[in-house]
Amino acid sequence: MKLDNIKRVIDSDGQITLGNIGLFECVAAASDGCHSIAMLVRKRDESLETLLARLDAAIASALDDDIVVDEINV
Repeated sequence: MKLDNIKRVIDSDGQITLGNIGLFECVAAASDGCHSIAMLVRKRDESLETLLARLDAAIASALDDDIVVDEINV
């Protein structure tokens, strides 16, 4: 699985976080150090690979098109 946008964030000193946050059992989040780039909630029966692929796509939307995906603060 290629996750070029996740690599892009990490290579530019950003962070990727996977884990429990508050009431959410599994969250995948990306930040550039100062700003949130994407925050996704793992769907019921969603594989980790699928969640990471969605995170990679959400990072691309944020970095390339200024569209931030935030499934936590909706």
